Amino acid sequence: MNILLLTTYAHGGAGVACRRLQKALQQNGEHAAILTREQMPSRWPFYLERLSFLPFERDKAVRFAFSLANFGQDIAHHPAVRKADILHLHWINQGFLSLTALKNLAALGKPVVWTLHDMWAFTGGCHYSGNCQRYRQVCGNCPYLRRPAPKDLSNRIWQRKKAVFPKNLQLVTCSKWLGATARESSLFRHYDILSIPNPIDTASFSPMEAVKRQDFRRETGIPPNTFVLLFVSMKVQEERKGFRYLREALHVLKKNMPELPVTLLVLGAVNPADLDALPYPCHSLGLVKDDALLAKAYSSADVFVIPSLEDNLPNTVMESLSCGTPVAGFNTGGIPEMVDHLQNGYIAEQRDSQGLANGLQWILAGGPENLDRLRAAARNKVEKHYAEAVVANQYINLYQRLLSGP
Repeated sequence: MNILLLTTYAHGGAGVACRRLQKALQQNGEHAAILTREQMPSRWPFYLERLSFLPFERDKAVRFAFSLANFGQDIAHHPAVRKADILHLHWINQGFLSLTALKNLAALGKPVVWTLHDMWAFTGGCHYSGNCQRYRQVCGNCPYLRRPAPKDLSNRIWQRKKAVFPKNLQLVTCSKWLGATARESSLFRHYDILSIPNPIDTASFSPMEAVKRQDFRRETGIPPNTFVLLFVSMKVQEERKGFRYLREALHVLKKNMPELPVTLLVLGAVNPADLDALPYPCHSLGLVKDDALLAKAYSSADVFVIPSLEDNLPNTVMESLSCGTPVAGFNTGGIPEMVDHLQNGYIAEQRDSQGLANGLQWILAGGPENLDRLRAAARNKVEKHYAEAVVANQYINLYQRLLSGP
């Protein structure tokens, strides 16, 4: 089969997941190519998308949290599209595919698979709806907009999606949570929706020996005989990543166990002032894009902490588990599907800093045998559910079914 994967960026969460799927498919004998917006000759659709939203945005904080899909690339006649047997969409916003372009692709008569990495496909424009559930009926009165109203921009986009979305879309969600949420939406409740996770290379992301773990800590400047907590985010200050709840949880942990030696390792763009407010020493490695360095960081940690308020099936959780590092996080999105409470990590209720602190204390103060058990269970979870061959076979079976017809 010739499979064409379509995604706006080759980087970022969805882009990384897309590239990992390409590799998994290729290793299982399929021809899989990727087409991105960055391969297009013009960036004007991106600028037009952003400029057209400026008059409507509530404030700068929501600028990239809402997409219109009015402008995009016309790729229906692209050689790669013409050659493909299967068109597999991933994250397509910010000037890559408009709603019209999506309709034109479906009109080619080829099977179209769309893996959703957030909620955008079935909302009036937001990528995550927060507490808003208007997508279940009809969007409007959108909290992301400067002037919410029943017939506002979100309502118009919702109406366009209702009119434009082809009936032959095969929808896939990375998490069961997003699948259940999509089925509750008015736009997708009558579509076939499958849940297939993202894959991960379990050879690249694998546990390190204890000696190598200590070597990495020493090279990074982390003192010996300390527990290492890892936090990862492209932008640490992004509200939905929940760094404030991590800060609160660390203060609770410090109060409850003042003698517990803890160091925080942070990956991502961060304001030094945010780190100064933490009760423990902190080391920042900045943005890390090299998988080998990422794997070392995960493997060197005792716990990966993810206090996200909105997320689908985070690559970071999968990477941590694959490296044998237990995870502490909130009951958010697909995170509790990956982290089995008290088996390979700890799940606290969302925004519960005390609960998150309890989870960190349970993992760190449980003794080396408990930590070893958690590490083994973490690795086993990934090998069983997220290994490349496991995920690739699910997609290959889907492609073959679509190509064989009803």
